[in-house]
Amino acid sequence: SPQIWQSALSTLNPNPTDSCPLYLNYATVAALPSRVSRHNSPSAAQFITRLVRNCLPGGVNRCIVMVCERSEVFASACALARAFPLFTHRSSASRRTEKKTVTIEFFLVGQNNGPIEVATLKSLASATEGVRLAARIVDTPCNEMNTDNFLEEIKKVGKDLGITPTIIRDEELKERGFGGIYGVGKAALHPPALAVLSHTPDGATQTIAWVGKGIVYDTGGLSIKGKTTMPGMKRDCGGAAAILGAFKATVKQGFKDNLHAVFCLAENAVGPHATRPDDIHVLYSGKTVEINNTDAEGRLILADGVAYACKDLGADIILDMATLTGAQGIATGKYHAAVLTNNEEWEKACVKAGRNCGDLVHPLVYCPELHFSEFTSAVADMKNSVADRDNTPSSCAGLFIASHIGFDWPGVWVHIDIAAPVHAGERATGYGVALLLSLFGGASEDPLLNMVSPLGCNGDSPTEDMERDSKRRRLV
Repeated sequence: SPQIWQSALSTLNPNPTDSCPLYLNYATVAALPSRVSRHNSPSAAQFITRLVRNCLPGGVNRCIVMVCERSEVFASACALARAFPLFTHRSSASRRTEKKTVTIEFFLVGQNNGPIEVATLKSLASATEGVRLAARIVDTPCNEMNTDNFLEEIKKVGKDLGITPTIIRDEELKERGFGGIYGVGKAALHPPALAVLSHTPDGATQTIAWVGKGIVYDTGGLSIKGKTTMPGMKRDCGGAAAILGAFKATVKQGFKDNLHAVFCLAENAVGPHATRPDDIHVLYSGKTVEINNTDAEGRLILADGVAYACKDLGADIILDMATLTGAQGIATGKYHAAVLTNNEEWEKACVKAGRNCGDLVHPLVYCPELHFSEFTSAVADMKNSVADRDNTPSSCAGLFIASHIGFDWPGVWVHIDIAAPVHAGERATGYGVALLLSLFGGASEDPLLNMVSPLGCNGDSPTEDMERDSKRRRLV
């Protein structure tokens, strides 16, 4: 009845959130913060996921009604998807016969609050599938999600989209000069690989490459991790998983530019073939690297990935995404990924995209002339780990990757370190899928992704649009 509803609402005192059960716990009404600070998403996405996990009543058929403004629909849908992870190996789950269904309805308030178009619902379905795919891969342990099985996931997405992946693996990596990926993965039972999914539509005006760190397990190699820091390292493929989920969703919704998803896959294992500290590898860029820490392996495989994107794919924009440094969580916290980029417009765009989609981002210092000297080697072009761990290690790690395309490279390079936000507690978040969909939404045919994009046509006059299209469709 309206009276019960009103009294439930009047008991809510969100600080930052609050909830109240109704009708013997058959339903719960929950409130989000009325205001958020400038470094948070107006959608309060993190709180949505938390509330749904904590407050959703049990049962086989459940319904969630999300009341929000149109501009918050995308972030809210992705936040809801995070509350329903796909991976489980509980024996009770396999015995369950009835399928659980969750129906989500959106009730729009504020300006522009007409009904949601069917196309928008398709876009939300693609995005949420992408988030849950990424989270499932990250949650799956390495005895199942080894490099071979990750390649199967890539092939499956390719088949769905009508794309055959390019795969370079094992000894072929060595022959073709991928010293980074090969060096990291050569000690493992399942060999390392570079895989590429390419979307090349007619009329494309620029080439974008997303490069993902896919370390399916990270023991640290011979610089081995301790017994308390190694658990959770199944998540070290979070960057590659996010790029796979985002690629599937964005190509499904129609993407106007050339888009390559580059997966750098390896298991950093211990064995007689493992890289030793002091070994020197020649990376795909042609630069030589003296290994002083085998646990700084993500940057080695990504260096090969970005060099390939630059040399072989001719990318104008290269974005790499990785669970790169433990220091990221100290620098920007558990909820905000860290962005390092050679381009100020893109730094601002990443922050704005994060606020639009709920995958929050905050900048790191970009200053190679002050920080790259941390990698000085007496016998090679560089070492792979810093001399001083107290000198912005997250920035330095990103700069290592950039050095393999060159600090004077004229294109846009963006590095996103997602080490902390890739999980919340013991569950993967699917972080990065929503961020990529939002950040590159301006090149999408999808009106919803255009709306959440910081680089789209929002606020541009039609003449500016026409000028831009006649020259080159730019994302900035």
